Amino acid sequence: MDFTQLQLERYSRHILLDNVGVEGQQKLLNSKVMIIGAGGLGAPAAMYCAAAGIGRIGIVDADVVEVSNLQRQIIHFTADVGSSKVSSAKEKMEAINPDVEVESIKTFVNASNIEEIIEGYDFVIDGTDSFATKFLINDACVMKGIPFSHGGILRFNGQTMTVLPKQSACYRCVFHKPPPKNMIPTCSEAGVLGAVAGMLGTIQAAEALKFITGAGDILADALMTFDALPMNFRKVALRRNPKCAVCSENPSITELRDEEQQVCDLR
Repeated sequence: MDFTQLQLERYSRHILLDNVGVEGQQKLLNSKVMIIGAGGLGAPAAMYCAAAGIGRIGIVDADVVEVSNLQRQIIHFTADVGSSKVSSAKEKMEAINPDVEVESIKTFVNASNIEEIIEGYDFVIDGTDSFATKFLINDACVMKGIPFSHGGILRFNGQTMTVLPKQSACYRCVFHKPPPKNMIPTCSEAGVLGAVAGMLGTIQAAEALKFITGAGDILADALMTFDALPMNFRKVALRRNPKCAVCSENPSITELRDEEQQVCDLR
């Protein structure tokens, strides 16, 4: 494609990178990323994907903006309280970059609609706070062959991994099934440092950009965790589970299903 002078200026810091350049920026402008969740993780991920020039960004969330969201969900402003999160997010994403086409979907993601939601997208970012939805996103992306970034936060901690279906370990390879109900506290019960959401969501956006451009190494077959109190980061190597219920050669899960809901994820 031919870049306008304004685009050359807008994306100049990408174009200067040896691992991105003009070709990489063209890939970004031609790419499609779906962000599931417009909250603590989805907010920074959405802003950085839009600023980077991802050509089409989908964002899905059923909730409205509440005052308690504003401490960490930086895409929403005080004036947005009471508005749907996806309409608030769409407005900010289009304002930061008019090159971007935003598809906003106000709905709860479940087994009956997730395949349609992620269809045609190159990469999915899991910005949800529900174990049930995280397993559903994993299973749907594995079955559809769409790479995705998992993320979870609680208190001062974060964790993330990137899944390449049928190539790297998937979320269910590592965690198998959701924990028993009420075993792990929620963000609303235990709290979360606002900036931790920004740290993790930004890493997820970087994973999407690296995957699309081919720059560097992504977090496939690796689980990265961090504790922001001592500011310690740790990366653990993973391997595919040959008996995984969804990504093995003989999966026991062949149809999408809704697990029992419980919010906020961190192991």
